[in-house]
Amino acid sequence: MGKLDEVVAKLEANMTDKLGIKKVDSALLRAAAKACGPALYNKDASTVSSGDQAELDRVKNNFLIKKLGLKDSPKLDEAIQEVVDTFGSSNRNKYRAIFYYLLIQKFKKESMFK
Repeated sequence: MGKLDEVVAKLEANMTDKLGIKKVDSALLRAAAKACGPALYNKDASTVSSGDQAELDRVKNNFLIKKLGLKDSPKLDEAIQEVVDTFGSSNRNKYRAIFYYLLIQKFKKESMFK
């Protein structure tokens, strides 16, 4: 099992065990993990700090607008807040790959990652 496979397995377990997500699209999760690039393997960069507005703005600008091609609107901020709520505000491990996965699903952009 490669390093990416190990990380994806850990993320999938986190989604089912801690977040209560019953059905995980493993291929989409793997694609979302790849979209993180090298940040996936960096302890600090592999998570999203929901208490840091600059971090949330980076998710919006670098992922939602640049990567997914969405137009800036209040809906982007609302979607980010929904994902934060899915994790729970007290959850310190808001893994970036899962964060991206949930945003991809929210905006129905799965076809970009096939």
